[in-house]
Amino acid sequence: MTSSTKASRTLKYTDGATQFRQRIITSLLSSRPLLLRNIRSDDLDAPGLREHEASFLRLLDRMTNGTKIEINATGTQLRFKPGVLLGGEIEHDCPVGANGRSVGWFLEGIFPLAAFGKEPLQLTLRGVTDGTSDVDPSPDYLSASLIPLMIKLGIGSDGDHPPPLLKVMQRGAAPMGGGSVDFYCPIVKELKPLELVDFGKVKRIRGTAISCRIPPSSAQRVAHSAKGVMHRLLPDVWIHTDVHSSSGRKRKGDHGAIGGCGPSPGLGVLLTATTTEGICLSVECSMNHNVSDSDNNAFNIGAQQPIERRQMELPEDLGKRSATLLLHEIHGGGCIDTSCQSFALLMMCLTPEDVSRIRLGPLSQYAMVSLRLYKEALGVEFKLRVVEEESGGNDEDDEDDFEDDRKRNRGQKTVICSCLGIGYRNMARAST
Repeated sequence: MTSSTKASRTLKYTDGATQFRQRIITSLLSSRPLLLRNIRSDDLDAPGLREHEASFLRLLDRMTNGTKIEINATGTQLRFKPGVLLGGEIEHDCPVGANGRSVGWFLEGIFPLAAFGKEPLQLTLRGVTDGTSDVDPSPDYLSASLIPLMIKLGIGSDGDHPPPLLKVMQRGAAPMGGGSVDFYCPIVKELKPLELVDFGKVKRIRGTAISCRIPPSSAQRVAHSAKGVMHRLLPDVWIHTDVHSSSGRKRKGDHGAIGGCGPSPGLGVLLTATTTEGICLSVECSMNHNVSDSDNNAFNIGAQQPIERRQMELPEDLGKRSATLLLHEIHGGGCIDTSCQSFALLMMCLTPEDVSRIRLGPLSQYAMVSLRLYKEALGVEFKLRVVEEESGGNDEDDEDDFEDDRKRNRGQKTVICSCLGIGYRNMARAST
């Protein structure tokens, strides 16, 4: 191969750290070198790569063989030459504090690569596990949303290896962390085509309210508030509480969990809705520590302006907010969560040379940008077809007029995405 051909295969971007993980993932999967320029070059105080981005590169370097990473002196330019995925047993400490990200941010970048190594991946990550749902997913959310999707794609479903498993060994709320998670993923030769277009009807809702270094009554208040909203729609609602104290002790018999939590307090809730077609939609919320107390604001007489006070979000408000987000996700009509759209579309690109289809709700901005990236790096174009939700006509018993009117007034539209996979095969896996 000539040098000009190698240069043309290089993925070059001049917009800095935009889609940092996605570009590195597609570089590894397509075996094409990557060049990123102008990484926060306009930031005079702290230009270049952040600490968590450099940590992610170190993790990938340990997961692969032959990867070459070159970063210039200022950190504003990155050259990434992909190697071969290995897998195996790996331990990694994720940065915490103001310059860190949660373990969910790292897991999101590892999930698309985990099944294509030479050996099954057994990864242990330590850092922040909870309290960052506004920016990063928690391990519980990834376990409830991405793990079932990986099994549908044929990862761990052949019986030779156990299915993927993501387990929280110790909780660690933001910002100090102190948590630990174990992730296991078997290897596959190739994926299965994906067919997810039938949504069905919601039949049950399950959830968990998680608290660290907070009185147990707070988690119970969150669960009670969320159930109060959901019980107006269906009776099969169960929300459990998972309380962790600073003593490092936990109830025996909890699947070998070592219990305890990190030094920071935190409160969050995860809700999952399951439909009659086996579709799982999940949302999560964590306590907002910067809520404006507009009702009890003091008044500055001298400046004739109200003094805005800040307080922590009430557990009841957290429960209602999580229930509202789940209802919004269900109303979208997609067969996967909005936050999982980019991952699902990427895995569809890697399926065998057969048509894969999936029904999505409103496309997120991140998914739209990802579609352009997949077209450039993998050469896969998606066919998008907007479908207006049909109302009524699927029940065995006739619904009353109010129910029919409610369905007609929905007016939501879904998008059916279909593509022809590239037939990606795990060449690192030892042949038998």
